Amino acid sequence: MRLISRLNPAEGVGDFWAYIRRPQPYRLPILALSFLMTGSLLFWVVQERYYMPPERPEITYITTFAPGRTDAEIAASNRANQERQDALAAERAEREELRREIYRSLGRATGMDVDRIEREAAEEQAREEAAEAARRAALVGDSVAEDSQ
Repeated sequence: MRLISRLNPAEGVGDFWAYIRRPQPYRLPILALSFLMTGSLLFWVVQERYYMPPERPEITYITTFAPGRTDAEIAASNRANQERQDALAAERAEREELRREIYRSLGRATGMDVDRIEREAAEEQAREEAAEAARRAALVGDSVAEDSQ
């Protein structure tokens, strides 16, 4: 019983009404500002926003080859592509050899022993390749191909 008497809203409303009825010069602007702030906060919190899910994208597949190619056409295009790749590799090797020759002539002009430098570079590359092969062999261990022999 005692808890219910503490939660009686009539006493609170009565105190509020008595406070509002007192003559004060700024009571109405303060009351309006209070209602405006509370109302705007409630309006902002209660608003519901619903975002539509995005449309599913339309997928267009781009094919570079005709869908009905025969095996012979595929093999012919593979051969043509391989010939083109071989020609590009040969051209790249020619350019690299030309660049090496330019560096050799520059080295000879400056008094460097170009043959010794090339020999040392080749030995270093051979050592690196052997170390890489040994590392791969250690990682792989005995392969299935070696077991079948």
